[in-house]
Amino acid sequence: MGLRPGGPPRGGRPGDRRLAGLSGVLFVRHASTPGMRAACFPAPGEEADAASLTRAAALTRTAAGAVVWAGPSVAARQTVAALGLAARVVPALAEADCGRWRGLPYERVAREEPDELASWLTDPHAAPHGGESLAAHAERVAAWLESVRAEPGVVAVCDAGAIRAALGHALGLDPLSAARFDLAPLSVTELTVTRAGWRVAHVNRKVLF
Repeated sequence: MGLRPGGPPRGGRPGDRRLAGLSGVLFVRHASTPGMRAACFPAPGEEADAASLTRAAALTRTAAGAVVWAGPSVAARQTVAALGLAARVVPALAEADCGRWRGLPYERVAREEPDELASWLTDPHAAPHGGESLAAHAERVAAWLESVRAEPGVVAVCDAGAIRAALGHALGLDPLSAARFDLAPLSVTELTVTRAGWRVAHVNRKVLF
């Protein structure tokens, strides 16, 4: 599927450094899934929609020549393959583990566990589903982001939660505030790094298909 378990990731043709000279990360939200359309909590084993993967080909030139990283979900890895790139899979770019809510519709959780859902929505350190808190998720994404800040032209293909956590780290936002960013499937969000720290170049930019 164009994925490499280790070693320096790469993609595109030799010498085709579209992102050369830039220092930062271009995030690509992975292709849509049935769970996204049904408003369900993320399920890492869910496959991406075939039509959305076809549209992902339009992003190939955007990522050409970059160092490519991918979240561990099936949809993220399928999106990388659709781009025709090679990537290193990194667990830090996974969505927050939703525990027993994984794959369930939000509406069902709100109906059956309203107090637990309210806790999760108001306390970034809460994990009423038995999985991972939003604060813990934000910390691991921030640690990864800092680890690649010196690499030029990095592309990260993952789902919205990891991108929101990266934006929160760049802007000094708490996880609940960062969750307000709207990010469409296959949209791109770019962070650049300067001597003063991270800067947001753009968020949720749509690529014309």
